[in-house]
Amino acid sequence: MAIAMPSEAGAWIDAWQDKLNESERYSEVGSGWGVGFNGSFLFVIEPDGTYDGDPVYLYVDLEDGECTEARQVASEDDVDWGFAFRGSYADWKDLVHGDTDAIEGMMGGKFDLDGDMQKVLQYSNAAVVMTENASEIDTEFEY
Repeated sequence: MAIAMPSEAGAWIDAWQDKLNESERYSEVGSGWGVGFNGSFLFVIEPDGTYDGDPVYLYVDLEDGECTEARQVASEDDVDWGFAFRGSYADWKDLVHGDTDAIEGMMGGKFDLDGDMQKVLQYSNAAVVMTENASEIDTEFEY
């Protein structure tokens, strides 16, 4: 059964945590991420021409190839994140459907990154696998 976005964002982020932790490939390519630095991400889905609701904030704590925590939060200030990845609702939809690559989307200006870009690029394979895992979730975008 499909998880509706954004109304069921909490259920969606739970499913993504499960996908990440079940992925042997993510465990391998994410090895070392978040070790000695704050590797948590805040993902922000921003309103745009197709979605005019409130921003959606999804938090994941990533460390050494494991997602140790994942939840929806009310604002950016609710968690201590090391990286924030922001984009429009339409761009997130493309990302989850596999039509946009996370790194290419960031480099091409579709997504904004707060945090150490060099660190993210060093672990670009992990970003690709995370996106692939997200696309495996049966997601129904409401807008």
